[in-house]
Amino acid sequence: MMELERERDVLRKALLDTWRTNHRVTVFLFENLPDELWPQKIPGAPRRTVRMIAGHVHNTRCMWIKMLGRKLYLAVPKSVNRHRVSREELIPALERSSEGIIGLLEVGLDRDGKIPGFPPDVVHFLAYLVAHEGHHRGQICMVARQLGHRLPDEVLYGLWQWSKRAKEARANRASETAPQD
Repeated sequence: MMELERERDVLRKALLDTWRTNHRVTVFLFENLPDELWPQKIPGAPRRTVRMIAGHVHNTRCMWIKMLGRKLYLAVPKSVNRHRVSREELIPALERSSEGIIGLLEVGLDRDGKIPGFPPDVVHFLAYLVAHEGHHRGQICMVARQLGHRLPDEVLYGLWQWSKRAKEARANRASETAPQD
């Protein structure tokens, strides 16, 4: 029985750390987007801007937290105005929505892999979230290039440096949980 509990603890940590790393990758991109790129219109979709895609990432997290977490009494972060959101507003909002997603993942882990309202399981939910954010990160990188704002290699390659982003996520978490003087 102890071995099974240990395996569950290892899986729990890996699943939550995977989300935290994905979140850090998303924030890393938004931290490093040039200011002049935020208001740029999306080629082929002129009513959408890079800013709107960035806000959509947060708002989608909020939608899942509201849809799945309401009955579980999870706090639902406030959505952002996709038309006006600034980087300075978005990054703290993403931190809050990340915590909400962690709450949903923990519910699934505590309930034998099931999140009420999401039929497959907690691993599929995590995969969906990572795929969704990866899609929009790639979309923003492509739009930047199309608009003549190719992102620096440190940023483009940094999106794939998950070991480095995982260390940053762990460091951020440690600083948040450290006792304050």
